[in-house]
Amino acid sequence: MSKLKIAVIVGSTRIGRFADHPAKWISAIAAERPELDVEVLDLLDYPMAFFGEASASEAESETAERWKKKLREFDGYIFTVAEYNHAPTAVLKNAIDLGDFIQKPVAFVGYGGVGGARAVEHLRLVFVEMSAASVRTGVHISFPEYLSVAKDGKSLNDYPHLAEAAKNQLEQLIWWGKALKAARAG
Repeated sequence: MSKLKIAVIVGSTRIGRFADHPAKWISAIAAERPELDVEVLDLLDYPMAFFGEASASEAESETAERWKKKLREFDGYIFTVAEYNHAPTAVLKNAIDLGDFIQKPVAFVGYGGVGGARAVEHLRLVFVEMSAASVRTGVHISFPEYLSVAKDGKSLNDYPHLAEAAKNQLEQLIWWGKALKAARAG
């Protein structure tokens, strides 16, 4: 079977965002896997109007179509998920609503007060409705870890439990990616 194409989606567009740290970190770990071909997709490169917004410009509508077309190239996805007010960012939720993830696996690297767990759980339910398969293991960067990377210059590699969670998550993503790719082809 050919390599699985995996998109790492940077789920925040805020100024001074932390999302670049987990996106680079998980994409580097995933790129070490011989079964995977990894590409980072940054929502900053896809400025889209909100789903169904009547005032969407032609350029925003074209960007949404370009986004959906790009997503179709992949066999699975890893999302960086910031938690704000117990939920994912609006820009990420909007990008998911405008996307196409049917019968493909999704995984999450969350961060925030409780490692982004509430935002990740929210998205797991969304993806069930979108006919995607969420892998069991999430990577959750707790607030103290977040602060040590953002303020003290530490690396996510300094936390062995995060590397172990990433390893387990990628194993599950590869299993589901192969199974669902075969099912889509059959």
